[in-house]
This record gives sequence, structure tokens and C-alpha cells, in this order.
Amino acid sequence: MRSRSGIIIALLILAFLEYYCFVAVQVATRNLPGKIRYPVFLLYILLSIGTWICLIRFRSLHLQDWLPMVRTLLISFVMGFIVAKIIMAAFMLIDDFRRLITWIARQIGTFLPQAPQQTPGLRDISRSTFIARAGILAGGLLLGGFFYGTRNKYNYKIKRIRLYPDNMPQAFRGLKIVQISDIHSGSFDDPAAVARGVDMVLRENPDLILFTGDLVNNIASEIVPYKNIFSRLKAPMGVYSVLGNHDYGDYVEWPSAEAKAANLETLKKHHAEMGWKLMMNEHVVFERNNEKMALIGVENWSAKARFPKHGNLVRAYAGLENQDIPLKLLMSHDPSHWDAQVRPDFPDINVTFSGHTHGMQFGLRLPWMQWSPVQYMYKEWAGLYRERQQYLYVNVGYGFLGYPGRLGINPEITVMELL
Repeated sequence: MRSRSGIIIALLILAFLEYYCFVAVQVATRNLPGKIRYPVFLLYILLSIGTWICLIRFRSLHLQDWLPMVRTLLISFVMGFIVAKIIMAAFMLIDDFRRLITWIARQIGTFLPQAPQQTPGLRDISRSTFIARAGILAGGLLLGGFFYGTRNKYNYKIKRIRLYPDNMPQAFRGLKIVQISDIHSGSFDDPAAVARGVDMVLRENPDLILFTGDLVNNIASEIVPYKNIFSRLKAPMGVYSVLGNHDYGDYVEWPSAEAKAANLETLKKHHAEMGWKLMMNEHVVFERNNEKMALIGVENWSAKARFPKHGNLVRAYAGLENQDIPLKLLMSHDPSHWDAQVRPDFPDINVTFSGHTHGMQFGLRLPWMQWSPVQYMYKEWAGLYRERQQYLYVNVGYGFLGYPGRLGINPEITVMELL
């Protein structure tokens, strides 16, 4: 019953979206001659039909077999066109509210000021036509932005963070940690570009490298062409990793449960063969000059119902409670874990490293503000967060998934110094 209700709601939303977009095109073109208006309508209808067919038959298209450029252009257009439709519909909805308010005002006898007379010779254009054309222009610019964003999928940016955790052990002051996350190797199509990101990591000379999950999209073999590249990552204290929700193979069909389990075991071997220590609900303690710090790593644990909860922080933490370890770091792929369990139940974990959100690969990330649609699903979705004496850092990802690009949210390499 719940599934059927969800389908009905989705269809109603799509019908609403298409209706408003159709109205936008209709209103925007009503002053144009028929020889222009009708071809525009036909083109819009054909593009809409093609977009929905691509979405419905996404899996059967076998996009992995297409030429990378063709695949990139198709996915960018489909996703950009849908977002453009949402923008167009939003403009028309605003116009409907405007007209509703005007109608109410007139009904209660409130007369709005008369619009100024237009200069003779200029074409008369209604507010609705102006708003519709503005919506189409905004949608078109955003669609163009999605094509432009394909240039940024390997445009790695370094985010530098300096933290001053309470009770920082003197022996570990100045510790430099590099975090990368969400590699999604199954999406890559340019090994040389991927290697440039690894070079950027190595030039930082970190003491410790952390990878916070989603090595692949679905299948362990996706990382094989890139193992030699990522195996170059080395650090004096080691390279440590955890699993993300995509690493379990939950998003593809397997011939048997055994095949799915074997895929996960193969993925674990790939971590080991690259020289990465995969943390499976466990911890490791580092010691310098009789002072200690702990690194804890858990499997994927999400507060969101649709993502797996394989992580066991109680098990991973076990044994640390009886030791004098003032600095504790945690790797947990999904940032919703922080508010749901880490902060309330483990207040002595100083810094949590997460990923998962990708910043939705779309939004704004400026020094004074950041925005992305993903913030309406995740309270903590990009960058540094603090509650009392605990920190969370959310890395927006090294790779990409779905949309083969990034618009306003570039791939990230985090360099964190603990002082």
C-alpha cells in the first residue's frame, strides 16, 4: 500500500511539473508568430518525452558501454533539463500566487496602482509573459550550467582546516591528516585526471590518510583499473578506510546472496592490495612519547531508513574506555551518524570524518556561505561543524555519481591539521 501511494504521489508531482512547464512555454510564446511558436512547442514536447523515456529506461540503456563523451552529454542533458523544468515551474507558481493575491485584492475592493504607460513603439508584454520568459531563461541558463559542470568533475580543490581539539596530546600537535571520500571509481573515465588528484594528496606530505567510504558504485571490479593509482597513497601513520553504502552492492541485482557476499569480500581484498587498512568496526591506537591517540572506523551507519546500518560503534570503541587516550578520531561514512549516535553516546570522540552527501554535486560553496538542495535532507552536508567540544567534517567527495560533473561543488581533498 505504501509503495502504491508513493507511486501515486510521484505521478501527481510529475503531472504538476509538466503542467506548469507546458503553461510556461505556452505563455512565453503566445505573442510569437505561428511559424516560430509551433516548432518551439514540438521541440519542447519531443525533448520532454525523450527525457522521461531515458529516466524510465535508465538501467536498460547500458550507459557504461557508450562512448564517455556521449554518455556525459546525455546524462547532463537529462538531469539539467529536469532541473530546468523545476525552475520553470517555480516561476509559473510564483506568477499564480501573484495573480491570486491580485484577484483577492480586487474582490475585497482594494485597487492596485495602475501600471505606468509603456513608451509608444514598444511591444506590449504582460507580467505573466515576462515571468514565463524569465523562467525559461533561468531554466536554460541552468541547463547550460549542467553542461559546463562536466568540466569540473576532476577539478580537485584542497580545503584546509586547522583544529584545536581539547586535551590535544603534545606529542601529536601538528598532526596533518588528509581525508578523501566517495571515490566512486565506476564513474571515472580519465585515469590521468584521477592520478593528478592523488599527486595533490602526496604533495601535502600528510602524516595520516583517511578514506571515508564508497570506493565503488556497485561492483568490486570497478576499482581494478585504478588500483595502481590509489595504491600510491602512502603516509607514515598509514592509510585507513571504511565502507560506504555503495560498497555493499545493494543497488544492483545479484544472481544469489552468495554472489553479493563474494563481491564484498573481493572489495575488502582490493583495499588491502592498495595498502589501505579497512576498518570494520574496530580501532587502532597510535603512541608517541608515551602519549596516545585512537582512530576508530565503523561500517556504514545512517540515521536515514533507506541506507544500511552495518556500523557498530559500541564494538569499535570497546577497550578504549579504560585507557588514557585524550584524542579520539572517528571515520563514519554517513554524517547523520554524528547527531544520531556519536554526539549523544560518545562525547569523548573529538573529531568525526564523514562523506556521503557529495554536496549533491550542485550548489554554491563560498567562503561566507554555502547552499545545496542536499541541505534539506542532511543537517550537516559539507565542511566543518561543531557542537560543544566535538567536531564533524563532511567531505563532499573525490568522485562523482549519476551526474558526470559538478556545478558549484567541486571534488574535494581535505587537509586538516590538529594543533
